[in-house]
Amino acid sequence: MDTNTIYIIVALAVTLLVLVSLFFIIKKNKKSKTLSTGNEVDLKLKLSKTKTGLLSKLAEALKLRGKIDDDLMEELEEILIKSDIGVETSIDIIDELREHVKKENIIDINVIQSKLEEIIKEMLLKEYSANTDHFQIDSAKPYIILFTGVNGVGKTTTIGKLAKRFVDQGKKVRLIAGDTFRAAAIEQLTIWAERAGAEITKHQHGADPSSVIFEGVQKAVKDNDDIVLIDTAGRQHTKVNLMNELSKITRTIKKIVPDGPHETLMVVDATTGQNAITQTKLFNEAANLTGLVLTKLDGTAKGGIVIGIKHQLNIPVKLIGVGEKQEDLRDFEVNQFVEAIFE
Repeated sequence: MDTNTIYIIVALAVTLLVLVSLFFIIKKNKKSKTLSTGNEVDLKLKLSKTKTGLLSKLAEALKLRGKIDDDLMEELEEILIKSDIGVETSIDIIDELREHVKKENIIDINVIQSKLEEIIKEMLLKEYSANTDHFQIDSAKPYIILFTGVNGVGKTTTIGKLAKRFVDQGKKVRLIAGDTFRAAAIEQLTIWAERAGAEITKHQHGADPSSVIFEGVQKAVKDNDDIVLIDTAGRQHTKVNLMNELSKITRTIKKIVPDGPHETLMVVDATTGQNAITQTKLFNEAANLTGLVLTKLDGTAKGGIVIGIKHQLNIPVKLIGVGEKQEDLRDFEVNQFVEAIFE
């Protein structure tokens, strides 16, 4: 084989390699765009109960009334309240809608729905901070996230899914079974740790929660863990007990990591509606919550609770659960949420 033939073969091989590489790059980019679009479409499907419950009633009211008057405003307010946006928040939304109608001299009833969407989006974005309202971890190591919430809301599942997310990102993760009042909670968290490939610190059922957490955080520092996810008991008999227990846990963490916990998230079952706001107020007083995780949003027609919680308590919703799969625990994005409900 002469030199020219070798050069030609090499050139063809390089060209083929470049073309194959370009093919996979283009395919990957297309897949990424498809997944992005798919996620938005999927979210609309996941929130379809809320969308149908709210939009169909709004559309029916607008069609039946046919004109903008006080009766229409009262009916719209009632629809918002029944969507679990809450009385206080619904009144504020309609009051603002009245102002828009007056200032902009709106006479076209078809504009009302888009104005409602605009008002709700602005309400969710009010005092929004990109640094605190999104779920993200900073450079602190170990980065400690403390979870609270009543039993049965999906707390353990949320911790497990987050653990898997972080492990998949290459993080070294430790779970701490601080809910020692329920043997099942310890067992469930152990299963999730195994699934995720994370370490777990646990004691026997009935052990002192602060002791378990102290040992776990110590190990996390010693082993140079990146992230620590701490489960806590979901139910206390009185408000005093709840506040004392959570305060004790926070003090325990600070003995080892003075600026911890870096996030204190409450997991809330969206299907409980207005009870979620009452629960959140109580836990916020006890633990100074930095954010909320709203689970089971796919199973309720009353997803408007997201709006009520943000408006009444000004605690950001950072994560939402819209199904059983790993990817169904999602970062909360205001624009996607509003569009999923209204469009």
